[in-house]
Amino acid sequence: MKTLEYRLGVDVGGTNLVAAVVDGSFRILSKVSIPAGAHRGIDEITGDIVRVSRMAVEEAGIPMEKVSSWGIGMPSCINPTTGLLVHANCFGWKNVPIFHYLEGKLPLPLKIENDANCAALGEALAGAAKGRSNVLMLTLGTGVGSGIVIDGKLFTGADGMGAELGHTKLVYDGRPCTCGQKGCLEAYCSATALIRTAREAVGGHPESEILALAGGNAGKINGKTVFDAAAKGDSLAKSILDDYVSHLTAGLSSFITIFRPEAIILGGGIALAGDALFGRLAAKLPKLTFGAAQIGVPPVLPATLGNDAGLIGAAFL
Repeated sequence: MKTLEYRLGVDVGGTNLVAAVVDGSFRILSKVSIPAGAHRGIDEITGDIVRVSRMAVEEAGIPMEKVSSWGIGMPSCINPTTGLLVHANCFGWKNVPIFHYLEGKLPLPLKIENDANCAALGEALAGAAKGRSNVLMLTLGTGVGSGIVIDGKLFTGADGMGAELGHTKLVYDGRPCTCGQKGCLEAYCSATALIRTAREAVGGHPESEILALAGGNAGKINGKTVFDAAAKGDSLAKSILDDYVSHLTAGLSSFITIFRPEAIILGGGIALAGDALFGRLAAKLPKLTFGAAQIGVPPVLPATLGNDAGLIGAAFL
């Protein structure tokens, strides 16, 4: 009888540290989460990354000797040449020698990668794009994370720090982005951008259903509020969504032209809007994509694994 290979994956976030043991069929056998305590020092946090990893293996009920690798998804680019974690904003870490703190702490080969890349790999292996070898993923949340899988492997560029599609320039000298540049896709297509646009817009349209659904408090408007108001026929909400989807389509059409993936996966809170988002994209994307009439456009699919995508992707780095 063939013995399944077990792998250990960790998803490091500003709120929680989550570890899981994953078998060779991409099934999660155990999952343990502990608070990240992002305000603490790096020694404490990395110590807890090791601790939660051991806890996951113990909960899976298998000896460490049967685990083949340890993969960690971090909210930062990792420079493979220097081994430095470049910038993890949620912890305030910049150019941290992350391998120094973690390598050798478990008797397993260690790989550390950007968390959005891990999520893309997880969805390609076991989620929405299972069975496809060339996939592109965007996570539309607080920011816009991204990952690219080519021939079944993560593509991260010559220096290992590429595939940051959220910082593709969409509008010259446009809206300020959290990265310090202007006009990035993230500044127009993150959930944060959609919420900011809606909150600003209702100031001139107090009659809008957006504001009514938020109980009259613009500060309570979220992405779902805008989609719900549009579903009720609110003209302001429909205008905001049309602008949002137009910007997102412009970005996706460019990525299709460059990479020609088999599928594009969208995750994050905005993707939960379902057909209200994906239907609009399906209508716009063929009109803006080079060669669409002759060679078509790849499907745009909702992510299916949720937070487990990052764990599975990290485990299989």
